[in-house]
Amino acid sequence: MFGSPKRHVFKPTAYGTTRRPRRIPRWLVLLLTGVVLGAGGLLFLQKSYGPTRLTVEQSEQLHYDLNSANMDKQRLQSELSRETRSLADVRAQLDAQTAELKAALAQVEKTNQDIQLFADAMPADPRGTSPGIRAASFTREGEELNYQILVMQDQGKTAPFKGSAELTVAGRYNNGKSGHIDLPAFDLELERYTHAAGSEPLPPGFSPREVTIKIKREGAERVVATRTIRVAR
Repeated sequence: MFGSPKRHVFKPTAYGTTRRPRRIPRWLVLLLTGVVLGAGGLLFLQKSYGPTRLTVEQSEQLHYDLNSANMDKQRLQSELSRETRSLADVRAQLDAQTAELKAALAQVEKTNQDIQLFADAMPADPRGTSPGIRAASFTREGEELNYQILVMQDQGKTAPFKGSAELTVAGRYNNGKSGHIDLPAFDLELERYTHAAGSEPLPPGFSPREVTIKIKREGAERVVATRTIRVAR
């Protein structure tokens, strides 16, 4: 009656369950280990082989260089735009000049054709020489004698002519005395034709009446063409 109470002792049976202490799963351990190793390896690679961290001064210098490069880029782009516009203007001027040149060449071709028709229609030298003096005019202006002379070779003569022209002026002085004046000779060179024009001074008080033209071949004294023309009043 006064003895210790009976204690029931738990005895596992074949059909009973027991509680075991919980353990961290192996896959979680492996995962955490891999993360730690990967992070450590990344830090090692960055420190050993990665770019060096810049100091504050180096960073400021880098920003300054970058700003300078951007400014240079903008300046070069502005210069490129200006040069592009200049090139466009030059091309436009070149196109305009090319068009003007084509028009001028066409006009020259037409003028040459007109001159050729004019040359074919010119009367022959009265003496029948070739080269011949096809036309000439002389006018007095003050104390000077103006002249224009057209010298031509016959069609078919392709050999160029080189020589000189001499002008002998016949006239009268104020005292009534007649006289002749030889003006300086000038060179002539032509294939089909040439036009000589100019002026020469006259002696004071001399009134020209007519001019005799003499053409000589270069290196020879023989006159190959001559003609006398009255001075226009």
